[in-house]
Amino acid sequence: MKSYLDSIHSPEDLRKLPESSLVDLAEEIRQKILDALSIKKGHLGASLGVVELSVALHYFFQTPEDILIWDVGHQCYAHKILTGRKDFSSLRELGGLSGFPSPSESSFDAFGVGHSSTSISALMGMALANVNQGNKNKHVCVIGDASIVSGMAFEALNHLGDTNLDVLVILNDNSIGIDPSVGALKQHFSSVEKDQKSVFAFFGLQYHPPVDGHNFKELFDAFAWAQKTSGPKILHVKTVKGKGYAKAEEDQVTWHAPGVFICKEDSIK
Repeated sequence: MKSYLDSIHSPEDLRKLPESSLVDLAEEIRQKILDALSIKKGHLGASLGVVELSVALHYFFQTPEDILIWDVGHQCYAHKILTGRKDFSSLRELGGLSGFPSPSESSFDAFGVGHSSTSISALMGMALANVNQGNKNKHVCVIGDASIVSGMAFEALNHLGDTNLDVLVILNDNSIGIDPSVGALKQHFSSVEKDQKSVFAFFGLQYHPPVDGHNFKELFDAFAWAQKTSGPKILHVKTVKGKGYAKAEEDQVTWHAPGVFICKEDSIK
């Protein structure tokens, strides 16, 4: 089988691939993450859940000129693989590959983020600076459903809705942080599919109802909507934490950060 991943050293290489190859590439990246984390302790489930989203973002947007922020940062492993950091042998070691986005490590890591809820504030500050400098690059952040409920994120949404900044906030909704999500907003995110109304409208944000975060066509269609929609906007993306690895899908709490493990080929789907 032809390896697409071997030819990718940056998103520029990724964008040379035909769109039809992206499903196979995503499978390669997912296998790469599984192989790497089976021998190096790291955050498995969150990164498996955003493989397609990571590929789609770097394929559609012109990173690093277009700014991309991950929140929480342990979703970033597929992002790192696509941006010239495929060697995970030194993951989370002193002087080695960071387990989180790190601006000192790569120009593709626009903001240093771990835990959590800082991305919207950071994105808005960068976008304001962008406007003042007369630049037109895009600004995107991916924030989990567990992170967006924190006070700092809501403070940023309150500010963002009072601007006309051309930014895209992607809500990565998988109904789980480290443990299953709880609370009123969790219930709202679950029901919004039915009536297409969203709390974000009250913040003055354009809202795109949920799309399948593992479906490239749905993602690209939603990104195209964002490109032609002015002002601040929210794209609601549904993903599965641990996607593609049966054990991680079935026991998402344990496989959030499982430590070393034996990766069996027949468990990958």
